[in-house]
Parts: sequence; C-alpha cells; structure tokens
Amino acid sequence: MGNILKIIVGNFLNLVSKMRKKSYIDIEIGKLTNSIENVFSGDSFDTEIIRMSKGSIKKLSKKDWLFDWQQEFKDPTRIIYKLVIEGNENVIQGLVSLSFESDHVFMHLIESAKFNKGRNKVYEGVPGNLVAFACKCSIEKGHEGYVTFDAKTALIKHYQETLFATHFKGTKMIIDTLAAERLIKQYFKK
Repeated sequence: MGNILKIIVGNFLNLVSKMRKKSYIDIEIGKLTNSIENVFSGDSFDTEIIRMSKGSIKKLSKKDWLFDWQQEFKDPTRIIYKLVIEGNENVIQGLVSLSFESDHVFMHLIESAKFNKGRNKVYEGVPGNLVAFACKCSIEKGHEGYVTFDAKTALIKHYQETLFATHFKGTKMIIDTLAAERLIKQYFKK
C-alpha cells in the first residue's frame, strides 16, 4: 500500500510542479518548541495562526521580508497565514503560504519575521510551528496529514532530521501521517 501511495503522490507532484512556478522552502527549522520560545528568557508563548486578509497583507513592509508576500497573496490558489503571539495580532512572527490540493497540502513559502532570523533572533520555534499548522490543516481536510514542499537541495537532510520528512524525488519532500502527528502533538497540545 505504501509503495502505491508513493507512486500516486509522485505522479501528482510531477504534474503539479510542471504547472506552477517552483518555489523552494529555504528555512532552518531550529529547535522544535512548545509554541514559540523567547531565546533570551526561555519563556514560552502561546500562539495563534490567522489567515491574512487583503488589508493585513498591504501593511507588510517589503523591507522586512525576504519574499514578496503581496505578490504571493495575488495567487487565488494560495492562502497565507500569519503566526502571532496570542492576544497580539499586530506583530507577525512568521508567514506560510499553503494550497489545498485534492489529496494533500502543498507548502509554497515559509518565512520567519526578520527579528526571528539569525544569531540575534528573538523567538525560536516559528518555522516548526508553521509546518505543524500545515500538517494540522491537512488532517482537518481529510488528507491524513500529508504535506509536500520543494526543498533547497542543501536542506533536504535537515528537513528529514527536524521535520521527519521523506525525501521523495529531486527536491520533493513529503511529510506523511506519522511525521505530521509528531509535529502536531509538539505544537498543538490543546
């Protein structure tokens, strides 16, 4: 059964990748935390993930983000979500762009806020939280937690180790049901 699923997913991913502009996931996952954790104090903060609206996308400053999220928002097949600390919707910790396919969720882009990158980052756990959310969406849509994405070649092994993702073919990565459940349990304990 597993090999048949891999063949079906592989054929589907090949077709999808030919139809759309390829964007690679290029973010270090770092430490998997409970929600997000302040690097300096070690305090954990509960988070919310909220769908971005047209108004909130327009407020994003291009200088604060590596990707052009306003352009990403224009694609009607993609939905952008923001990660915020509970009760503080105005400070975006990270963003993720997802599309809901017939049998899985595809993760197009993921990015931590500028202040959550590099050696002086404020919060740890932002990317892992967003990936766990994609897995949760997949379960809610009846796709058994399956999430796919294209990874930068240099990060394939990193995603296998941190996200429990499977390297499928070329740059394709798959998060299967077991890996999704592990990530969801890590971030969504309620």
